[in-house]
Amino acid sequence: MIRAALRRSRVVALLGPRQCGKTTLARQFVTSNSLNYFDLEDPQSVARLSEPDLALRPLRKLVVIDEIQHRPNLFPLLRVLADRSPLPARFLILGSASPDLLRQSSESLAGRLETVPLEGFRLSDLGASAQGRHWLRGGFPLAYTPRREADSVNWRRQFLQTFLERDMPQLGIEIPANALRRFWNMVAHYHGQIWNAAELARALAVNESTVRRYLDLMAGVFMVRQLPPWFENLGKRQVKSPKVYVRDTGLLHSLLGITNQRDLENHPKVGASWEGYAVEEVLKSSGADEAYYWATYNGAELDLLLFKNGRRIGIECKRADAPALTPSMRTALADLKLNHLYVLYPGDKTYALGKKVEVVPLAKFVKAK
Repeated sequence: MIRAALRRSRVVALLGPRQCGKTTLARQFVTSNSLNYFDLEDPQSVARLSEPDLALRPLRKLVVIDEIQHRPNLFPLLRVLADRSPLPARFLILGSASPDLLRQSSESLAGRLETVPLEGFRLSDLGASAQGRHWLRGGFPLAYTPRREADSVNWRRQFLQTFLERDMPQLGIEIPANALRRFWNMVAHYHGQIWNAAELARALAVNESTVRRYLDLMAGVFMVRQLPPWFENLGKRQVKSPKVYVRDTGLLHSLLGITNQRDLENHPKVGASWEGYAVEEVLKSSGADEAYYWATYNGAELDLLLFKNGRRIGIECKRADAPALTPSMRTALADLKLNHLYVLYPGDKTYALGKKVEVVPLAKFVKAK
């Protein structure tokens, strides 16, 4: 993905939260001891960039600048360097996905920048045998890899605290950590549900515009996903509010107090957790042009509606041993004119449920995409 982006674009931004593997991935392209590698949390790199033009202009091939949110004043210079012809160097910039960083980079590097999000390990990278562990622990490398479950749980708890108390203020977000923690906990309990700003505002004793701002901020730093609704003229009343998910299920489980597989299996949010996990893995791997969910007030719904290469693909996420065809699936097929409907589940067998409807293991589906 990154190699293809670097072939297409003069500047590629690899964005994601701390500890998701950005630096490790970048060092596969340029080693940390190279003159072409700058880490803006390293005093030596900062000193080398005291005269940015003199440091960057002579470099050739690929240049990596890590933690670029610390030096947003580099963006105008990168625009100049990216416009040279012939082009002597391309730039891979790494940073935490703050709203200010995204705005400044898009304004300064319009037409030159391609953004690649990174959230950690994907199921398609790990394989089917890793699915249970990946679902429980999430995709952050230091949460997924420990040998002991307790070490993973402890790392995620520390991450939540550090992210709210240190990382968010460093991104210029001046909201008390305890207020964001309460909001994040509330979103965890609403995971997989339709957004209801009034209900959350009452629960948090704030106004609706405040919870909307909190939601947009958490989505902007890749912690929460807002899945937009699809609606068209069907002669039916359709839901027009987004669904919300905590994007990393390991963090979701920590917020819900889930520490092991048994806790997860017995938790009332286990179905919603699986749905969010499957939705996230499909969106990471599908390459869809657009993605929505769909629901009517009569009870028909579809977890994901993907538009890809002119086709309409429906996705249902079912935590069941043998999913069956439901009236809601039939309605979605007919009303949305789906080209195909896939029912994704944790099992290992693929089978047809009817014309255009197929049950597929999640791990097989994301690998095939």
